[in-house]
Amino acid sequence: MKLSLSRISFLFILYFFGLKQLAANDIPRIGVPYVQNFHKSLYAAGNQNWSIAKNQKGIMYFGNSGGLLSYNGKYWEKHELPNKQIVRSVAVSNDGLIYTGGFGEFGFWDYQHKKLAYTSLTKLLPKNAKLTGEVWKIYTLGKKIYFQTFSHIFLYENKKITVIKPANNLLFLHKVNDRLFAEVIEKGLFELKDRQLIKLEGSEILGNTGVLSILPYKDNQFLIGTSKNGLFIYDGKTFSPFANQANQFLKTYQLNNGARVLNNYYAFGTILNGIIIIDVNGNVVQTINKTSGLQNNTVLSIYNDNENNLWAGLDNGIDRIELNSPLSFYFDKTGKFGTVYSSLIFGNKIYLGTNQGLFYGNWSNNAAGNFDFKLIPNSQGQVWDLSRIDNQLICGHNNGTFSIVGDRIEKISSINGGWTLKKLNSNPNYLIQGTYTGLSIYVKNSGGNWTFSHRIEGFGEPSRYVEQDHKGNIWVSHAYQGLYRINVSEDLKKTVKIKYYDDKNGLPSSFNINAFNLENRVVFSSDSGFYVYDDINDRFNKYHALNNKLGNFSTSNKIIKASNGKYWFINHGRMSLANFNEPGKIVIDSNRFNILDGRMVQYYENISQISNNIYLISVDDGFAIYNDALASTIKASTKLPQVLIGKIDDITDKYSIIAESVNSEEEIEIPFSRNSIRISFALPYYRLSKIKFQYYLEGFSKQWSEWSPATQKDFTNLSNGTYVFKVRAKIDEHAISEISTVKIVILAPWYASNWAWAFYFICIIIGLIVGKKIYEAKLKKDQQKIAHKLQQEKEDYLKKEAEATEKQIAKLQTDKLQAELAGKSRELANSAMSLVYKNELLQKISQELYKLKDNKDQKPQDDQLRKIQKIIDDGMNDERDWNLFENSFNEAHESFFKKLKANHPDLVPNDLKLCAYLRMNMSSKEMASLLNISVRGVEIRRYRLRKKLAVPHDKNLTEFLIEL
Repeated sequence: MKLSLSRISFLFILYFFGLKQLAANDIPRIGVPYVQNFHKSLYAAGNQNWSIAKNQKGIMYFGNSGGLLSYNGKYWEKHELPNKQIVRSVAVSNDGLIYTGGFGEFGFWDYQHKKLAYTSLTKLLPKNAKLTGEVWKIYTLGKKIYFQTFSHIFLYENKKITVIKPANNLLFLHKVNDRLFAEVIEKGLFELKDRQLIKLEGSEILGNTGVLSILPYKDNQFLIGTSKNGLFIYDGKTFSPFANQANQFLKTYQLNNGARVLNNYYAFGTILNGIIIIDVNGNVVQTINKTSGLQNNTVLSIYNDNENNLWAGLDNGIDRIELNSPLSFYFDKTGKFGTVYSSLIFGNKIYLGTNQGLFYGNWSNNAAGNFDFKLIPNSQGQVWDLSRIDNQLICGHNNGTFSIVGDRIEKISSINGGWTLKKLNSNPNYLIQGTYTGLSIYVKNSGGNWTFSHRIEGFGEPSRYVEQDHKGNIWVSHAYQGLYRINVSEDLKKTVKIKYYDDKNGLPSSFNINAFNLENRVVFSSDSGFYVYDDINDRFNKYHALNNKLGNFSTSNKIIKASNGKYWFINHGRMSLANFNEPGKIVIDSNRFNILDGRMVQYYENISQISNNIYLISVDDGFAIYNDALASTIKASTKLPQVLIGKIDDITDKYSIIAESVNSEEEIEIPFSRNSIRISFALPYYRLSKIKFQYYLEGFSKQWSEWSPATQKDFTNLSNGTYVFKVRAKIDEHAISEISTVKIVILAPWYASNWAWAFYFICIIIGLIVGKKIYEAKLKKDQQKIAHKLQQEKEDYLKKEAEATEKQIAKLQTDKLQAELAGKSRELANSAMSLVYKNELLQKISQELYKLKDNKDQKPQDDQLRKIQKIIDDGMNDERDWNLFENSFNEAHESFFKKLKANHPDLVPNDLKLCAYLRMNMSSKEMASLLNISVRGVEIRRYRLRKKLAVPHDKNLTEFLIEL
């Protein structure tokens, strides 16, 4: 459909010059929004999807030809009606029940025993009412549920069903702002009030093709869509045709359904050509069909959810359309121009540099999405770069460098491989270009156009990136050739100095090092983060201040300047827009670009600026348009939905479902024999995002797990007890959802159950009682045995003790007798020896006397007398008598001499003898005879002994010795 000249001019001004900010809920009009396809092979059910609904938790429900489908953002589930009918209609009530209708059947689904189960309501029908057709529409209005077939409307309220019978067959029931409308065939449009259908006068103007959509319109009016007669407006009194740009489209392709989107727009699904979107004034702002990304052009149902996702139930599949995204797309579905390496808007044309050549299309036709790209003659081959410099478009090509003028090109350099082209910072009158074989210089000619001047001599390495720093040094890098610093002559003709840098100069390696200008400073990217050059030490250091603030994008391999202090950071296929406007802070937006992940040509990513707020992003098979002004008005939800804990499966030895869905207040009991489980979870967030989950099983784990994209977790061989599973989600390191929980109780085994413990307790009590009785009886018996044994042992002990005593006494007596006998023997021997000695002495004296007798005539000689005297003296002084006396005295007086010698070591033998005689209380005369001295001598010796013993003057010497 062609647009008016004023419309084209308006769009051109709006998007090319960027002079108008878009409204908060505007829809991008360049290209088409992102369309996410859900093929039937993914949801594993039928082709056709007749109705769509969403519950408060965020779960999507689809009435499918194979049954009821549910989708929680990760997992699809299918539930069949009793007779496997097609689910034509689905609605969700405020209490969470899911109502469905099919052929001859309607009812609701809810969770029974942790599984979604169906309850039919047809048994509540009055006896005279029959349900013989399809239930096409279901609407909830407070506690009232309306089911509509072509012949009846059934009202379910307070567990009762009331039948509303129209005058003729119905087409479809519609709900708008808590009002219900229905078209009665050949009668017109009616409103249902108090169980009565009241005709709206003047509705005949709508025709007889069928009212298929009624939507709220401005000023409390209604926008009515018919199958083949276009759109009408109803103001509450009159119906009037709505003149708009979409009418012919809707009549031709047969409007089938509609939905209000983004407050000020209307989306209509058709039978033959997808979806068309208009604004409140009837202007077409978007056409989305199979060419644009839909799986099928027949839209059976359409639904706009609370997150402004437009869902389309198709004749073959389900699609989700992001209407309020600042990104829109154009894809080459036919493979006409190949892989896009560079794209740019210049004049009223859009240029695409691809691996097949340079293509152009008419930018003014962007609203219709019909760019009609054509190949520029003689541009075949690899296009690397498109640059707009001083109102001149220059193309860096595998075969050289070209100037582009409209739909033709002119070669300005034959040097192969124009990778990058930019002005020199030190002299903006020159352009420097990086090529396959070094650097080239361009200057302006007399006509003001850039032309090739010369190559810089002395350097011929591949030059993928070229940057000039504040000192005039030219940095050249290539992912595989390394990094060079080049100084050139003043005339830019030749190199003066070239230095190669690698890991010896502080870089992590010589590979994947690229140079970029960031806020008027040259920075160097690497797989280890960004580096800066220290010209004083001639080394590279990590740019910690930047790396720390960039987070995951610190290892970006490319930086592209945006506008207003913003830069694009591209990290091996992932992209983000970083805002440097706030001092000391970098705001990174990456979430909204997730749908572009992996779509750009890696290492040759290209983003060109169309206007202050609009950017053209090259993707593999086309391009994307990013509207930064629109992005700033779309406020991301500060609160994520809660994570849904879905199925809990038994994986002990075979798979079985324990619960299909659980709530935080529920408690799941699992037998001990089935104590290996798998818990599935998902975040009902339907925009493409990097969602990561973190879980924690209280009672089993000690801490939260690491963040992971995994949506399942297995727990095996759990012990009996109570566990609390907790899970939360986050999107792109920013928003974190609230914690979702479920309590899981692993029941004790039968031998540890409560009944078992009660039985054990009773058995223990009985056992204790019986044991007590047995113990008491045994104790009594043992006591008797012990008493008898003790008595016996006592008697045996006493007997043995008596025997031992008798033996001891006998032994003592024997020892005493033996000692006495030994003493007597010694005394006898001593006496015998003494007698022998005395006899010998007497014999010697007798012999000497005989000699004197024989010598009758002579007088005894002196020597004979002396000899006799000596014999007598020797006999008297012989120590043997004394030794015998000393031993006997010690035995009788308890070692008297030993004690005396120990206390008085200076005593001589004569002193000891005197002490012994004194202890025996002998008289001086008796002692004088024994000592062979006079009595006076005895007294003298007594005196000397007192002094040696230091006996006090008032103490008797004899008493002193007796007491010793």
